[in-house]
Amino acid sequence: MKPHHLHHLPTTVVTSTRRHYATKYTAKVTSTSPSGRSLSAEVTALPSSPYPTDTRGYPIPRRHVVCKATQILLNNHNNNQSHPSASSSSPSPFLDLSDYLHSLSLPITPTEASEILKSLNHPSLALSFFRLCPSISPNFQHDSLTYTRLFLILSNSPSVPNRSHLVRSMLSEMDRSNTRGTISTVNILIGFFGNSEDLDLCISLIGKWKLSMNPYTYKCLLQAYLRSYDSDKAFGVYNEMRRRGHTLDIFAYNMLLDALAKDQKVEQAYKVFEDMKRKHCEPDEFTYTIMIRMNGKIGKADEALALFQEMLAKGFSPNLIAYNTMIQALAKGRMVDKAIFLFSKMVENDCRPNEFTYSVILNVLAAEGQLGRLDEVVEISKKYMNKLIYAYLVRALSKLGHASEAHRLFCNMWNFHDKGDRDACRSMLESLCNAGKTTEAMDLLGKIHEKGITTDTIMYNTVFSALGKLKQISHLHDLFEKMKQDGPSPDIFTYNILISSFGRAGKVDEAIKIFEELENSNCKADIVSYNSLINCLGKNGDLDEAHMRFKEMQEKGFTPDVVTYSTLIECFGKTDKVEMACRLFDEMLAEGCYPNIVTYNILLDCLERCGRTAEAVDLYAKLKQQGLTPDSITYTVLERLQSGSHRKVRFRRQSPITGWVVSPLR
Repeated sequence: MKPHHLHHLPTTVVTSTRRHYATKYTAKVTSTSPSGRSLSAEVTALPSSPYPTDTRGYPIPRRHVVCKATQILLNNHNNNQSHPSASSSSPSPFLDLSDYLHSLSLPITPTEASEILKSLNHPSLALSFFRLCPSISPNFQHDSLTYTRLFLILSNSPSVPNRSHLVRSMLSEMDRSNTRGTISTVNILIGFFGNSEDLDLCISLIGKWKLSMNPYTYKCLLQAYLRSYDSDKAFGVYNEMRRRGHTLDIFAYNMLLDALAKDQKVEQAYKVFEDMKRKHCEPDEFTYTIMIRMNGKIGKADEALALFQEMLAKGFSPNLIAYNTMIQALAKGRMVDKAIFLFSKMVENDCRPNEFTYSVILNVLAAEGQLGRLDEVVEISKKYMNKLIYAYLVRALSKLGHASEAHRLFCNMWNFHDKGDRDACRSMLESLCNAGKTTEAMDLLGKIHEKGITTDTIMYNTVFSALGKLKQISHLHDLFEKMKQDGPSPDIFTYNILISSFGRAGKVDEAIKIFEELENSNCKADIVSYNSLINCLGKNGDLDEAHMRFKEMQEKGFTPDVVTYSTLIECFGKTDKVEMACRLFDEMLAEGCYPNIVTYNILLDCLERCGRTAEAVDLYAKLKQQGLTPDSITYTVLERLQSGSHRKVRFRRQSPITGWVVSPLR
């Protein structure tokens, strides 16, 4: 019948429930109009699905099948995990599942397989079940739902080996079976992959499967490019979103801003920032912090401050990160007054400064020569000043080389707190020793116990080392006796420092005495102990004893190292015993101990002083063959070789441009 005749048909409203037929049903309906004309229509009802369906006709997974299949799989898996030896001899873990599924009147559907996959919390088990589904149920074929489910499982399982290879092979399977995914499939794949090449593949799937990108897809793609540190492509995706009228949430906006700011793409960052305000996505304190940090890094402290004030005007309360970022921007701009003022506001607003806050202020005060204002900073934050902060400031000042300021601050801590801080005391001792203030260091070492801190070997060794370098032998003696009397016990480092220190001061007998004391103690001499003693003996003229100690250390099982050989070669060379020096050098090579540039310089100098020019040239060639880089001392010796000057006392000619005149032999 033609369409314009449809109004002649009676209009009937029928309400019925869905009926399921086991076979095909065909009926003929005939209608007769008052004019005598009749109309016949044949109605055919196809057999409905034997599976339960929802109101739209989609199959509903059978919960009892899903639960039972999941239980069988998990029980088998858990049993195999508990008894690995039994699992190797037992039949396939999927045999029970296969028996159960074959007992069903209807095979499982892809929807039910997807639900089973969802219920399995073991990625490897889910993958095995996925692969086995076609063989368990006849005519079973994976669809976009099961593929998507497995993609999601793999994306959440970073421990699965070769995940990327598995996903790519599954995509190939989908292609071969003409299975098209959904936009959800693409979204999951975008989140899974992390580099531009794979993301291009995801984008190609959208066209291949005839899909349309939704706002969430754009967001996933943008975040994926950000994770792969490609802010250019991320910004391109953002522009495409804007063109299509899509917007981001505050989290995604901040991610994009942070990436652009770190790449110093200032113009693009400001464009996104302004878009946020126009698109009714109000920037939050994190947004402002990102923009402030970006401006601070490029030296635009005024712009950073304007953003900070805008943030305050909008009612945001800056957190620790925001304050630190703004103070850092002001410090970079050398705005000391504003940095300290903001610091005071930070404390006033009950935002507790941390070590980073103090380090930024400390560095700018040091750079601007205003360390005297550190007392002002301490006074401002006195309600937050504790041992940890004092200790940090002492360590920081010590590292910056400001021993006097560190000591003054340490004394403040000492006066304000009944208990001391071990790290602060160690740092203070080290700072005083590095500055040559050994009297103050020894005084501090003697008073540390007053603050409930027991002195340790590290503290004593720090002071011993400083006293030794300054050749303050009497103090060294007294402090060592105090250590032995009051504790702690000396360790191997203590003995080695003392041997070296006495040797440096020419106190050979004292060095030998300490070495013997070491051998009789609970500590045992090591290679450093022997090297220190040999150096002491050799450089103070007792070459025979030095060589004897060299033989002794070998007999005791110590293998001489490059320091041992270099020390002896230098000692023999300086006493014109060139043959012995050369013999030791050859022995060194034969023992597989490779000389360094210091060793070569020592022997080169020895040969040059004795006028053995040809041997020196040959030695230089060996040095080059070994791949060592000559230094200024090497070139100075070579210059003397070229000039032919073999005097015992030489004067080095200095170049006004490069320092020492060097002319390497060719």
